[in-house]
Amino acid sequence: MKFVIWLVINALGVGAAVWLLDDITLPGDTTTSDRLLTLVIVGAIFGVITSVVRPIVNFLSLPLIILSLGLMLFVTNGLMLLLTSKVADTFNLNFHVEGFWTAVWGAIVISIASMIATAILPDGK
Repeated sequence: MKFVIWLVINALGVGAAVWLLDDITLPGDTTTSDRLLTLVIVGAIFGVITSVVRPIVNFLSLPLIILSLGLMLFVTNGLMLLLTSKVADTFNLNFHVEGFWTAVWGAIVISIASMIATAILPDGK
């Protein structure tokens, strides 16, 4: 049950970023079910990347995180969203993030949407 809730939260966050930002797109999907399936798959990819790659990147950039008083975390989160876009392209998923600053703003939107969804949805216990 926890895994399903985790997928739903990530899909809602990615969906909010697609809805709010013009340069984060799901081109080519025509039906709602195709869009939802793509959002769930992209949410799973984003979750795996943020669970596996982000801790390594944050550890390696720790001096910059300390020096910038934590602002570098926004950069690393944006880079994780760009990496998600590249991985989605390799799997021929219709998810595209155009530009670094769009990725940073998208990561902020996904974080806020995930916090809201986590507060609303049950915790799976």
